[in-house]
Amino acid sequence: MDAMPDLGFTPAIGDHALSAKQRSLLALAHRLGRDKFAPRAAQWDREASFPFANYDDLREAGLLALCVPESHGGLGADYATYMMVGAEIGRFCGATALTYNMHICSTMWTGVLADGIPMTEQQRSEHARRRELHFRRVVRDGAVYAQPFSEGSAAAAGRAPFGTTARKVEGGWLVNGRKIFASLSGAADYYGVLCTEDKGDQHPDARDTLYLAVPASSEGFAISGEWDPLGMRGTVSRNLTFKDVFVSDDEQLMPRGVYFKGAQTWPAMFFTLAPTYLGIANAAYDFTVQYLRGEVPGEPPVKRRMYPTKQIAVAQMRIQLEQMRSIFLRAILEARPDPTKDEKMRLYAAHYTVMEGANDIARLAIRTCGGQSMMKHLPLERLYRDSRCGALMLPWTAELVLDRMGRETLYEAGEKDA
Repeated sequence: MDAMPDLGFTPAIGDHALSAKQRSLLALAHRLGRDKFAPRAAQWDREASFPFANYDDLREAGLLALCVPESHGGLGADYATYMMVGAEIGRFCGATALTYNMHICSTMWTGVLADGIPMTEQQRSEHARRRELHFRRVVRDGAVYAQPFSEGSAAAAGRAPFGTTARKVEGGWLVNGRKIFASLSGAADYYGVLCTEDKGDQHPDARDTLYLAVPASSEGFAISGEWDPLGMRGTVSRNLTFKDVFVSDDEQLMPRGVYFKGAQTWPAMFFTLAPTYLGIANAAYDFTVQYLRGEVPGEPPVKRRMYPTKQIAVAQMRIQLEQMRSIFLRAILEARPDPTKDEKMRLYAAHYTVMEGANDIARLAIRTCGGQSMMKHLPLERLYRDSRCGALMLPWTAELVLDRMGRETLYEAGEKDA
């Protein structure tokens, strides 16, 4: 790709005007990705094993604390900066970027996003005290947090209460339930579990969602199930079960009732899966250009760039990539609490465009590079499989995003048909 003069490469989000901090963090992510993550990516995919070595590198580089405020010893990245860094990591290893997102959100949601969620004075004080504990674990101990959502129901899509429950007991909570597709299974030190407060009235309510950090060593917590999926194999997203798991009060990542407010206030919190797939789209484009120029390391230096069909295909890929970058960049730069209707629609459109566009670009890449691109010693077939997974991810699958856009365009809040 064309290079930015001050970086030596064009970031996955494009050649945007960047702050000094953003340039520094993107350079770090690019260097780690190019030198460490990309050479290992095939191994995690082949074995369906977790990228522990990559997390050692992230920890050593201080990137596990990317969104921990500087006042708590972290790097103090804001929402947009994380989204840029996440895309850069996704360019080199999709599974690392996707699991990294789960970890980062545990600190970003409790940090910069929580600062924009309405809370009472008591809630704000309680949250400030408790998040200090979680930030300290990440900064001082290098702890990794997972963020299991899915249960095989409408809950993860925001349409029903979570089936996993937490009942208040002396000094904490008793958690019971099950999560599926739980990324970082067996790799995380803490699992940021979304569950419904069990008030004993048999009337669960999504407004009573709790966000609790369950330590991996907790009695009654178990991991089960096989993990042999189409793509994103290194995420190791197995099943979690909770049977009377005691979690202390201080393990609340948000005060009671605040998560539901956050989901209403900060819809951009659910856009954080998209950077991984923008990164994958860049990787597919990067490889295609290298391949047609005869510059793929380890491959014969055969040029295929002189054929008009190849030139047209690369042009099509670049046009789609630029469209994805543009809407993604606008969405992350205007992300804020209580967005306007247009901003929310643009957010949905950006998510859909990236999740479906990544697979479109990977499909074009395989068609353009030809039969050789199917071979597993080259990255394209993995990029294609990984790219297909984005549209399936809750809470904003491609289908749900289309549904939301159509409904929220045609109906104002509170409107119903007679």
